[in-house]
Amino acid sequence: MASVRLVKGEHTFPDPGQAPARVTDPLASLKELLPPAITAALENLPGGVRASLEEIRLRRERPLQVRWSGSEGWVTAGGLLTPKPDLAYRVTAGDLGRTIEALTRSSLYALEEELRSGYITVSGGHRVGLVGEAVVSRGEVRTLKNFAGLNLRLARAVPGCARSLITCLLEGGRPLHTLLLSPPRCGKTTILRDIIRLFSSGVPELQFTGVNVGVVDERSEIAGCWLGVPQLDVGPRTDVLDRCPRAAGMLMLLRAMGPEVIATDEIGRPEELAALQDILNAGVTVLASVHAGSLEELKCRPGWGELLDQGFWQRLVLLGRTLGPGTIEAVFTGDNRVLRQGPWRGEGRL
Repeated sequence: MASVRLVKGEHTFPDPGQAPARVTDPLASLKELLPPAITAALENLPGGVRASLEEIRLRRERPLQVRWSGSEGWVTAGGLLTPKPDLAYRVTAGDLGRTIEALTRSSLYALEEELRSGYITVSGGHRVGLVGEAVVSRGEVRTLKNFAGLNLRLARAVPGCARSLITCLLEGGRPLHTLLLSPPRCGKTTILRDIIRLFSSGVPELQFTGVNVGVVDERSEIAGCWLGVPQLDVGPRTDVLDRCPRAAGMLMLLRAMGPEVIATDEIGRPEELAALQDILNAGVTVLASVHAGSLEELKCRPGWGELLDQGFWQRLVLLGRTLGPGTIEAVFTGDNRVLRQGPWRGEGRL
């Protein structure tokens, strides 16, 4: 990887006392969280890297690492990317402590429930994974202490990335039951979010006016809610149930909000599969995703073979990385016939 001299740009930062406006600069809402030395280095990243940042990793007394679309590297104190970790800026205990204090607003107790899950969602919809010493009581993790590092995963919408796919997911002016299958790091949540946006907003050129969508966002990854308000564009007709278990949330939305589509991410627990049956009988369309590298792999998982054989899903979309993150490898009908063979990608870079 060649070293690149970084160029500083102009940025507008939100008032830290208010929920942030949607911004195109992925670092804009993070300035108040990160130490000055790390902020300065990250602000100087090359434009293409900065615009496609996915992760910022801070490990105590170890080099600063970033990941962006299709690559990763180490960041020096002077603002260079380097392939050598020993040349990178070394994150101090003070850097990590300051960041965690800003993340928790000096109150670890107030965020105990989130820490039990190993992550915190912050303004802008970004998600911060944390590692350290687990505090265990009666066999259950209660919280974390003595933090050793964090991974800041940047929430980033890519409007249009599902536009070329949407024609396969509509029939008779109505969305079809759709399941996205994807290995890790293939853009699954980003594509799911854009399908939700399109179902909610409508697609005029397809004479589709849009429908009410209910989203169960158990891990705050789809809509990136901050204080209950989506920070990422999920469409004007979308209602989000944030940080709610999927099975309970799907039934809550069904009973309370009258959605025409219910969407959620990474489905798979037995109680979630059971909830799908209730939604099917209620005439509501389901849009969901699951970790799987193929239909054959998914069929081998408990509960999934029977669900697939029932023909519940009308469309199965296989994602991959053939053309990079966000590649649509194939679209199948409910009886496993190939409807459209890939690979192809939508608009925008994931």
